[in-house]
Amino acid sequence: MRPLTLCILLLLASVMAAPALASDLLILQSSRSPVYSEALRGFRAAAKSNEQPLVLSDYAEVDVQRLVREERPRLVVAVGDKALTACRKIREVPVVSMLALSLSQKSQLDHVGGVTMIAPPERYLELFGQLGVKRVGVLYDPKLSGLYLRRAGADAADYGVSLNMEPVRNSRDLQGKLEKLKGEVDLLWLLPDSTVVTTVNMEALLLFSMTEGIPAVTFTSQYLKNGAAASLDIDPHDIGVQAGELTLSLLRSGVYHKVPVLEPRKVRLQVNESVLRKLRLKMPEGR
Repeated sequence: MRPLTLCILLLLASVMAAPALASDLLILQSSRSPVYSEALRGFRAAAKSNEQPLVLSDYAEVDVQRLVREERPRLVVAVGDKALTACRKIREVPVVSMLALSLSQKSQLDHVGGVTMIAPPERYLELFGQLGVKRVGVLYDPKLSGLYLRRAGADAADYGVSLNMEPVRNSRDLQGKLEKLKGEVDLLWLLPDSTVVTTVNMEALLLFSMTEGIPAVTFTSQYLKNGAAASLDIDPHDIGVQAGELTLSLLRSGVYHKVPVLEPRKVRLQVNESVLRKLRLKMPEGR
């Protein structure tokens, strides 16, 4: 009996001394948003891997670098801007991001990539052309949307569109910037820019659209009921599927030195027909 007891004790000791098995994925979720949950459902349908989930808003502070060292995941998935920001100092493993505005608005490190959450600039430019407008006004924070708008500006002429871009570095400066656009633009383009698009500012932006008699084109259909003319909506579930497919590809290949930045492959055009008719604008195609 003594040899058996000794073997059991040695086995228990070896198990306790062994490091915990690392998960393939560490999933960092910014908050418990239904949109994030929908994206994660799509992600998990595409990337069936063992994971360690963590919701950052549940904690006062999280040392992500230390967490990565301790958990030793093969890859980190960052859902939302807060999660992506928390991953900026990670160097040990690749990061796949989704539903983070800053992914498309700032230059990334090679090991940080994922799926952006705004339609490609060409889709908006195509829509402006279909609406028959030439002069497009857009307010933006250069630190947040500068890179995206540089891409739009490079292609605008190909669609017969000129962009009147007014930088807004403080949300309180919006009204003064709108004054500069009066009589100078045929359409107001609203980006998901957190400096420009605040609750108070959205009222001012849509009021400007109505009083100037020009359409507002937005990034989400939730503003159509408030008077916006059209929107290009993303599909959070499919973004999750797309990010999951990218993650699975990276895990299988083991090639992490360059994580690509992809654009959403599903974008849905939504319109407010009554606003378009009132402004006598062409009904865009592709709905």
